[in-house]
Amino acid sequence: MTIGKTGQILLADIGGTNARFALSQGDQTGPIDYVKVADFPTVREAIADVLARRSDGKPPSRAVLAVAGPVTNNRCVMTNSPWVIDGNELQPALGFDSVHVLNDFEVVAWSLPALQPADLIPLGGQQGLPGEPLLVVGPGTGFGVSCLVERHGSRLAVVTEAGHATLPAEDEREERVIACMRRRLGHVSIERGALSGSGLQSLYEALSEVEGAQVPHRDAAAITKAALEGSCELSRKTLEMFCAILGSVAGNLAVTFGARGGVYIAGGIVPRFPDFLAASAFRARFEAKGRFQDYLRDIPTRLVTKPDASFVGLTMFAEHNQP
Repeated sequence: MTIGKTGQILLADIGGTNARFALSQGDQTGPIDYVKVADFPTVREAIADVLARRSDGKPPSRAVLAVAGPVTNNRCVMTNSPWVIDGNELQPALGFDSVHVLNDFEVVAWSLPALQPADLIPLGGQQGLPGEPLLVVGPGTGFGVSCLVERHGSRLAVVTEAGHATLPAEDEREERVIACMRRRLGHVSIERGALSGSGLQSLYEALSEVEGAQVPHRDAAAITKAALEGSCELSRKTLEMFCAILGSVAGNLAVTFGARGGVYIAGGIVPRFPDFLAASAFRARFEAKGRFQDYLRDIPTRLVTKPDASFVGLTMFAEHNQP
């Protein structure tokens, strides 16, 4: 099917430091251009530069842009860069027929139906029910959550701020750890208290206080490295608690959304230690919901390992939202 002027769509995955662009036509996506955000004062100039090099003077008719930040009215003010991504301004300025600006985790949710077995590592459960909601959660810089819902042939990716909900405790040890963080942080959210890079560090520091352990300062990468190497017992305990909490939170969100199609783990942290996650209490804690244990036992959990899943999601969104 020919789309607009050239049949091409500009796809972009825009973060605070780097942005990636590609041109898509039909089911084919061209090479990805990597752009440093600091090299361009505005996203408009970055896009114009990419198109000047890639589009052969024939601009694509549409653009679908994933951004690492909250989107309101097709507009995102980036947190860690000076760029403002405003679809309603970019559309006439660059000659597009339409521009869609989407939250990055919304885009990951759109990718889920198209991911193949090679893109995933299974973490328990059954096959999932066709047509039921698909949930993706992701610890990274923050904690992203989005749910893809399909009804009567139409799809919608629900964008949430679930990472700012209160971090739950499942046992007395976790209660003591969270109480320690509460004295320092006030409200302890899922994101700040555990399931992010800074959250993993908060967990490590609170656990060291609870256990009276004298350990060196470590950031999330160092905690993970020490845990996997076996060089620091407290780091290993911290990563174990991180995985257990991830299971509890994912299970809570699965029953909240009725995500019987499956729960997917994405983000920048967990793909670094798939074997550790699989051997942890993650799946047991995911299912540990009392009377609803059988309900959760059937829901599959999978780790997303495909590095360019965002471009799959951008393409899926563009196909589903054709003019």
